[in-house]
Amino acid sequence: MTSSTKTGAGVIGALAAVAALAGVATAPTAQAATGCAVTYTTNDWPGGFTAAVTIQNLGSAINGWTLGFTFPDSGQKVDTGWSATFSQSGQNVTATNVDYNAAIATDASVSIGFNGSWSGSNPTPASFTLNGVTCTGSTTSSSPTPSPAASPTRSPSPSPSPSPTRSPSPSPSPTGGKPTVAADGTGMYRTVQSAIDAVASGNSSRKVITIKPGTYREIVTIPANKPYITLQGLGSSPADVVIVDNHYAGGNGGTFNSATAFVNGHDSALANLTISNDYVEDGSTVNQQAVALNLNADRAVLSNVRLLGDQDTFLINDSARTYVKSSYVEGTVDFIFGGGTAVLDDCDIYEKRSSGAPITAARTDAAKTYGFLVYRSRITGVTGNTTQLGRPWGPNAQVLYRESSLGPTIKIAQPWTDMSGNSWKNARFFEYRNTGAGATVNSNRPQMSDSQASGYTPQKYLAGSDGWNPIG
Repeated sequence: MTSSTKTGAGVIGALAAVAALAGVATAPTAQAATGCAVTYTTNDWPGGFTAAVTIQNLGSAINGWTLGFTFPDSGQKVDTGWSATFSQSGQNVTATNVDYNAAIATDASVSIGFNGSWSGSNPTPASFTLNGVTCTGSTTSSSPTPSPAASPTRSPSPSPSPSPTRSPSPSPSPTGGKPTVAADGTGMYRTVQSAIDAVASGNSSRKVITIKPGTYREIVTIPANKPYITLQGLGSSPADVVIVDNHYAGGNGGTFNSATAFVNGHDSALANLTISNDYVEDGSTVNQQAVALNLNADRAVLSNVRLLGDQDTFLINDSARTYVKSSYVEGTVDFIFGGGTAVLDDCDIYEKRSSGAPITAARTDAAKTYGFLVYRSRITGVTGNTTQLGRPWGPNAQVLYRESSLGPTIKIAQPWTDMSGNSWKNARFFEYRNTGAGATVNSNRPQMSDSQASGYTPQKYLAGSDGWNPIG
């Protein structure tokens, strides 16, 4: 995500999101396009799919747009769309305008996404049009996660970051026997993905994939039809097992295609390992997003995990509830973001850019009570009085920093800021009983009362309709 907009489309699992390229002014009326290209990518499962649609304007700049396409099968439906307004009549679908930027400059692109259902088959839609002009270059893929490139000679070297103030114990792991994954060939598989691929679809019991210390340069996907998978690092610390890649939004189809790990199967767990995107920002303000973990899985638990990146490190999509315990997250801009529900408990959160930026960019739906809770955690950064607690990617964003230590990196006078026309004052942003040099109370720092805070505990955030309680 750039400092003012987000680009990309979700492709794996249950969710998608979107953005326009930065620097394009909006205007209220649509103009005709003289050419366009569309890339359409899906991830299918029995009876359903998630689609990512990237639209490139090959003609003159347009201010306001409508994309039209036709499903070839009458059983195909758009169930839920994100970041554009979708409507369907029979087999014909229209999508209108990215939520917060309706303009597309010449040669610029926007990306939209949706969940769908189908019966029979799910081929590529026909007759894409942009403002009534037929688009060219349509492509389709049933496997949107690209194959990992050959490992570069350099190894990941994230910016220096502080050591957590405590060393949480990793989840129990086997002490003997052959590991499931070992890059040196001493395990059952050499890559994490090959071990996941070996798990039968529709499994109904926990499958623990143990990973020997090492660096695994690959893109990893736990698919939606493989729940109850645990990735367990066998090292003495999470730094001993590193899953890393360096894709980024500008070269890989948008923010949500850029992730190193896509975790979609419900009840997934990650323990005692690192997920990293080591793409390094080049100073541009466009298409620099590079996600480490794209989480669609509901009831996911992360324990003693490091998530390393620059922009947009950790995406929690709308379908996800996740409990993140005794872990470490670092980045530069909006590096904890999305529309899902997350509790970060006893975590270290580090802003590594010297000029600072917002930590969170929540897009909580208005119907959801709970978005992000940062609970009894530690927030630090490389410079003082530069870092913001967050900004609202969506107008109803919900974020609470509760009983946490806010270091001097936090902007004392104004720790919340606006985003894409969404006012932080209208969002559901709160603090409660924080401490540290970056904690204070003023008119720009809404505080929860004791009575309000009783309804915003970690357990209440995560309970949902099924009473999920991973905390114990």
